[in-house]
Amino acid sequence: MTEEKRIDNNEITQQQEMPKENKMGTMPVNQLLISMSLPMMISMLVQALYNVVDSIFVARINENALTAVSLAFPIQSLMIALGGGTGVGVNALLSRALGEKDYDKVSKAAMNGIFASYICYAIFLCVGVSIAKPFYLSQTQDMEIVNYGVQYLTIVCICSFGIFTQFIFERLLQSTGKTVYSMITQTTGAVINLIMDPILIFGLFGMPKLGVAGAALATIFGQIVAGIMAITMNLKKNTEVRLYLKGYRPSWTTIKQIYVVGIPSIIMQSIGSVMVYGLNKILITFSSTATAVFGVYFKLQSFIFMPVFGLNNGMVPIIAFNYGARNKARMLQTIKLAATYAVSIMLLGVVVFQFLPDKLLLLFDASEFMLGMGVPALRIISVHFCLAGFCIVIGSVFQALGNGVYSMVVSICRQLLVLLPVAYLLSKLGNVNYVWWAFPIAECMSLAVTLFFFARIKKQVIDQL
Repeated sequence: MTEEKRIDNNEITQQQEMPKENKMGTMPVNQLLISMSLPMMISMLVQALYNVVDSIFVARINENALTAVSLAFPIQSLMIALGGGTGVGVNALLSRALGEKDYDKVSKAAMNGIFASYICYAIFLCVGVSIAKPFYLSQTQDMEIVNYGVQYLTIVCICSFGIFTQFIFERLLQSTGKTVYSMITQTTGAVINLIMDPILIFGLFGMPKLGVAGAALATIFGQIVAGIMAITMNLKKNTEVRLYLKGYRPSWTTIKQIYVVGIPSIIMQSIGSVMVYGLNKILITFSSTATAVFGVYFKLQSFIFMPVFGLNNGMVPIIAFNYGARNKARMLQTIKLAATYAVSIMLLGVVVFQFLPDKLLLLFDASEFMLGMGVPALRIISVHFCLAGFCIVIGSVFQALGNGVYSMVVSICRQLLVLLPVAYLLSKLGNVNYVWWAFPIAECMSLAVTLFFFARIKKQVIDQL
């Protein structure tokens, strides 16, 4: 009798220790997608806001300072590529393990993702120490721009442990559906940056006037605080992921699984860095103002694209979880809803860019010359937004299903095989306005390739469930 009671007690204890059924397999899909995506969309909108405010404040120094910060974008984009790509791999692996109810695999994915993230930081520490000045000199010989840029980029790279910490620990929260907590960390970091920017750039409240270096310090301070908060929330709130240091050894098999999905995402975003670097080289042959316009465009378009990326961050765990749970209907419904929402967001962006381009540029203290170049640029480039929204969502579906290489191929075709060559050829016509048409041309090609790959993955993977 005592033995039976002991067995019953053990069974009760095991049932209590088993995590509850995750909402990604039970909640109505539309409600689930909105509940998971909306916090991410809000937090990424706030991030977009502080990226824009950074440039607005820096533009008040002078146009060369704005150009210097714009030219730093390829390196910062590489940083985001490594951190974000690692996070994508962890997200897909961890969410799938949750769907399979393999909780050892969940913790292993988390710990090895953290390890990999700090290897990424070590790479950018080296970049900040040795590459900042040669990188700027490869783009311009204007020493004011170079000096501004080296100050900014050195600080951002050497202190990038903050952004890598923030990336990986926020991804762990997103992977288990706790996107509200990652919204809190991202928003807090963004607000800190917003507050510190004018104080450090212009020397308010007795602080030294640091200029462009102040913008960099404000950025990394916000990232470090957000990273610390993300660690704390994982330890206190993310009970489905067990984090441990004692006895941890890197699992190269798990790291390989992370990067099977993550490397295509990293390459895809890194290609964006190459594209921006190449386009800056093309545009600066017209004037430094053309480069500044392109930099301002990238800041402004983040208001439109960031909510779509937030939508994707909410969508990927749902698709990965239901792929692991073999639930085809929930996967397809998630894809349809996400694509509809993404195109709707992008349509709003088209309206704003078409009817208010001058108002947007004046936020950056644009001169008449910059307005004359920037207004047609924003109108022409925004033509492709709706197509881009659809392609972004489907590209994330590829990643969630472990076929990130499809997204990589689309990105290579769009940015290296079409956009840059077309931009170069159009620049030879002698009018910078022609260069902007490379964006919609490249997006049309991207749509065709994306649809081809989606039809293939639907037949080979989704329809087989």
